[in-house]
Amino acid sequence: MLMGITVNFGGSKMVWIILISFIIALDQLVKIIIINNISLTDSIVVVKGFFYVSHFENKGIAWSLLESKLFLFIPLTVIITLLLGAYLYKSNNRLERTAVSFILGGAVGNLLDRVTKGSVTDFLEFHFGSYVFPIFNIADIFVVIGALILSYCIYKKEVL
Repeated sequence: MLMGITVNFGGSKMVWIILISFIIALDQLVKIIIINNISLTDSIVVVKGFFYVSHFENKGIAWSLLESKLFLFIPLTVIITLLLGAYLYKSNNRLERTAVSFILGGAVGNLLDRVTKGSVTDFLEFHFGSYVFPIFNIADIFVVIGALILSYCIYKKEVL
């Protein structure tokens, strides 16, 4: 109870909306910091030869695949977001809800970039010897973690 108001997150969908909103806000805030402080294609060395904070605008999807296909990504992301929102609403499994919330937060964070700028701001750059891993962002991290958790949930259902 807060100031005479009872807040119950146990069965409420509100906690998931808050989580999704937090992920979107965190993603957008960090992207704004990157855009305002690092020139496009520049990098800041964090650990020489391993980790850099860079400013890259990705006009494609992961690994810059299908570059400049916004006509495809935007409607597809909206459709997937609606389907995942329905899944979130119907699910009673906390781990599944967490996974879907992570995916939704990340997907919407990147969708906002695509709609407003025509590209997604990526900035986390890792080097492994001569291999440079594709640059990514916070939204991508949440999508991947969410997908892994959701895959685990689906696997557990199939196994049982």
